[in-house]
Amino acid sequence: MSFFKKLKERMFRSSDKIGEGLDALVAEAPELAEEVVPEGQAEVAPAAADVVAAPVPSTPPAPAPAPAAAPQSAAEPAKPSLLGRLFGKTEEPRRVLDDAMLESLEDLLIQADMGVETATRVTANIAEGRFGRKIGATELRQALADEVARIMEPVARPLPLYPQKPQVVLVVGVNGSGKTTTIGKLASQFRAAGKKVVIAAGDTFRAAAVEQLQVWGQRAGVPVLTAPEGSDPASLAFDALTQAQAEGADLLMIDTAGRLQNRADLMEELAKIVRVIRKVDPSAPHNTLLVLDATTGQNAVMQVEIFRKIADVSGLVMTKLDGTAKGGVLVSLADKFGLPIHAIGVGEQIDDLSPFDPQEFARALVGLDT
Repeated sequence: MSFFKKLKERMFRSSDKIGEGLDALVAEAPELAEEVVPEGQAEVAPAAADVVAAPVPSTPPAPAPAPAAAPQSAAEPAKPSLLGRLFGKTEEPRRVLDDAMLESLEDLLIQADMGVETATRVTANIAEGRFGRKIGATELRQALADEVARIMEPVARPLPLYPQKPQVVLVVGVNGSGKTTTIGKLASQFRAAGKKVVIAAGDTFRAAAVEQLQVWGQRAGVPVLTAPEGSDPASLAFDALTQAQAEGADLLMIDTAGRLQNRADLMEELAKIVRVIRKVDPSAPHNTLLVLDATTGQNAVMQVEIFRKIADVSGLVMTKLDGTAKGGVLVSLADKFGLPIHAIGVGEQIDDLSPFDPQEFARALVGLDT
């Protein structure tokens, strides 16, 4: 199964929410306004006494033309064409793209966690060149997918690999974001690509995080360096970088704690890790990845703002896109911050983390097929 198919199937909550919402927008039939006669031109019924009989014509009048067919309402389904009737198909409903429809579209995108500013801009761009004409759900889906892809294209970049060995990748994020699993998947994928990888279990305050990394390390054939629970993470990072250099490793991935309850402590802890590893390699870390949980919705925006102050975040990884109806938050992040999005995750298996493809993501988000 291709990652796109997996993405589309597992993002069903987002796809269904947005796709069904777009269908409902087109199907909504606004009430037809009563015909308004301009002021000053109101017709007044003549009094009975003022009625003058019209002269009887000498020749019979020509037959009156057949009345024109009444126009269809804005959201009335079109009648099937001849080919449609022959093959049992009907044309999809269409509706005039007006202010009311655009307002409903903007609300739908905000509910999908696209953010107010991004939703407003996307809606305005969709209206350009289409306002005032009828549009079907398929065209609306495609227009939305094109607009999402346009926003995401500039930030879709794989994790850069540098000739520097070892390349130090510092991984940050709140606890529960999928940080540990992401490290294991990336390490396994780089190992499969022929890279020599070392993992440092720097979240020394959570035994579960260390054990999980050890499981991934065994699965991928990657060494995981650990320290006793509660030890100094900076000391472990120093030892891990020293060992990675001695072994000629290509990548060193360092897990970190994610306790935002006390930001001052976390900031100092991360700053200390950076100071210590720079004693070994002044250019480290070469990447600082922030792992985000898609199910947190707009909280992910707050996390990016915090971690950009705490650490020099160079790129994002979004996990758990299969567990939320709010996949639009990734569009909001791209539009607001412009940080590279290296990968997205839609499950727990090793192949459920893939490089970010903006076209595939956009089509999966709105429920379009390839």
